[in-house]
Amino acid sequence: MFTGLVQQVGRLERISFQGEAGRLALAARFDAPLQIGESVAVNGACLTLVEQRGETLVFDVLRETFEKTALRDKAPGAPLNLERALRLGDPLGGHLVSGHVDGTGKLRRIETAGRDKVLVVAAPALIAEIVPKGSIAIDGISLTVVDVAQADGTFSAHVIPHTWSQTALAALAPGARVNLETDLIGKYVLQQAANAAKTPPAVTWDKLRDAGFLA
Repeated sequence: MFTGLVQQVGRLERISFQGEAGRLALAARFDAPLQIGESVAVNGACLTLVEQRGETLVFDVLRETFEKTALRDKAPGAPLNLERALRLGDPLGGHLVSGHVDGTGKLRRIETAGRDKVLVVAAPALIAEIVPKGSIAIDGISLTVVDVAQADGTFSAHVIPHTWSQTALAALAPGARVNLETDLIGKYVLQQAANAAKTPPAVTWDKLRDAGFLA
């Protein structure tokens, strides 16, 4: 589990595959040493550390993860947002992020609002799970949704100057794909509502009548 607060920005070194299994190597320096087997969110995708050589960190990555996320668009040298997994007792400064990317969106444009940046992202496949003032992780960064345009499948999120300068967001340009993870609690609520809609009611007028409660 993660919080969506980026701790370091690494640089992609390489991604290689043998069949469905692959390795992603990046360069990064954390304040505290990492442990083999540790989970790290890489642009929002939870990956497992399998090797460490100096500042080079190597992670296992499935081809499915690679194909279904925006990691496949990254070239060597690209900046990547990194966050170590949340530990018991750590402060929850952002929101609960699982590291399981729901899908990708396309950055439509970057606007300016005072000192903030405003990201306008098209994500029609996920728009039903995105609500104004709710939380969303964009490339692993916890942000608050400002507006949602259901008709054209877009939403906007503000980025404060500190977040803009301390993450890989500044390297994005319109047209770039970004990893999206919608609000964890919101997804559970939507799923429960969908299941409830499919389940026949336990009590109906016919059942009451058959039981003799109605004439």
